[in-house]
Amino acid sequence: MDQVATINNIKDKKPLTVCILGGAAWKMDEEPYIQAFETAKLLAENGYQIVDGGGPGIMDAATNGAHAGGAKALAVTYHPNKPKRHYEGVALDNNFDFEVITLDYFDRTKVMLQTSDVHIIFKGSIGTLSEFGMTWVSSWIHEPNSKPIILFGSFWNDILDAIERNMILKIGEREILKICTTPEEVLAYLKEFDKNRK
Repeated sequence: MDQVATINNIKDKKPLTVCILGGAAWKMDEEPYIQAFETAKLLAENGYQIVDGGGPGIMDAATNGAHAGGAKALAVTYHPNKPKRHYEGVALDNNFDFEVITLDYFDRTKVMLQTSDVHIIFKGSIGTLSEFGMTWVSSWIHEPNSKPIILFGSFWNDILDAIERNMILKIGEREILKICTTPEEVLAYLKEFDKNRK
């Protein structure tokens, strides 16, 4: 069975599949980890399927949050044939329930984004920026059938303001992004989206 079919079989069990993205360096006692954990937990409690990259940090928070909310977690992973100094890899203590192994880093991101219905992006580093860029342009290309992109944290306003000042944004490109600052706000937004989708 191919990657997409495997994920879709799992996805069919839940109304929406939520991909949680963000930095790998965050520890359990740091705010972004806690925010991702609480968001995944609340979404899992409300029937959403959680997907992450199987690594540490935000990815581990997503898995643990899913479990705390009574759901299972799917990891889309990449196992390089030798260690990569700047790639976090698959975390041994990320106890995800299902795994889809992809070909490389970019394939991992592509599969996560293509086979999930919603993307939530927490604070991270350049890897997170690459994920943000890929989902943003993909959603714009498929507009008006864009997948919801939720940017978690008010700091995203500063980033988007800088992009708008220094680059070229078309009318509507920024508007397809939703900034949320609490798990409850994320849930309310997704419930409204779910209610209105065809």
